[in-house]
Amino acid sequence: MGSNIIGRAMPFIILGAAILSFIVPDTGLWISTGWINYMLMAVMFGMGLTIKPEDFRVVFTRPRDVLIGCAAQFTVMPLAAYALCLIFGLKEGLMMGMILVGACPGGTASNVISYFAKGDVALSVGMTAVSTLLAPVLTPAIVFLIMNESIDVDAFSMFLSIIQVVIVPIALGFLISHFLPKATEKTSSVLPLFSIIAISLIIMCIISHNVDNIKDCGAELFAAVILHNALGFLFGFLIARACRMTPKRSSTVSIEVGMQNSGLATSLATTSFPDLSMATVPGAIFSVWHNLSGSLLAAFFSRKNEESEETQGASASE
Repeated sequence: MGSNIIGRAMPFIILGAAILSFIVPDTGLWISTGWINYMLMAVMFGMGLTIKPEDFRVVFTRPRDVLIGCAAQFTVMPLAAYALCLIFGLKEGLMMGMILVGACPGGTASNVISYFAKGDVALSVGMTAVSTLLAPVLTPAIVFLIMNESIDVDAFSMFLSIIQVVIVPIALGFLISHFLPKATEKTSSVLPLFSIIAISLIIMCIISHNVDNIKDCGAELFAAVILHNALGFLFGFLIARACRMTPKRSSTVSIEVGMQNSGLATSLATTSFPDLSMATVPGAIFSVWHNLSGSLLAAFFSRKNEESEETQGASASE
């Protein structure tokens, strides 16, 4: 019950943190940008604590669904980001930030949103897990392919950063959960709140340190971020339906494709491209927006999935 309340409050907490740090920058200036990696590592460690071996069952029982979803994620989102950067003429730093968001795996928030959407949570968790495991290779490769002609991209350095910030903390959390299940269960009720606080602090840090730059960006950046998220939702759903997935699974793929691990994008911008200060901004804005849009989409899909299940139930009883 408590987790449900926290999950539904998540978009508003994150939005409040973003607005506060934008209006009163001093509220986030105390947070050093050097802390971003450690805060993200804490979030990933919490994610590892919640992962169970059975979460990977969907990978083996329905590999086609997971493969389609992950393929859509690592093609739709990078290509959409690149196209939007060209359309809006975004400068080098912002373009790198957009590409990083597009090249990252799915975020943990998508699992919560899929639950509220009455989607296929097992598929959502499976896609998040698989895309996260693929990220050390695919994320640097995608960024290199798109950006290397204009910016020096150290793909191996990005690979090591993702291993350090994402894979190692998740693995540690998973091992602790496996070998100390009773101790892990005691912390399960506070993990969602802990993750929201960490994500909010990351957003506050980025926004407070870049208020003037964000103001200078104009509407183009916000439009690009909103459209990027919307295109992920749209094409994720259309691809799933084209592959003859059920409406419930299609809604899950839509959410999973549209919601990225934008915290990782921010972390990579900080560590791999320190000279491009604006590269951190798209990830911060995306973090705020996709939680709001995802919550609205969950309400829509929830009604549609309920109607679909009722129709299937009525057909089966005839």
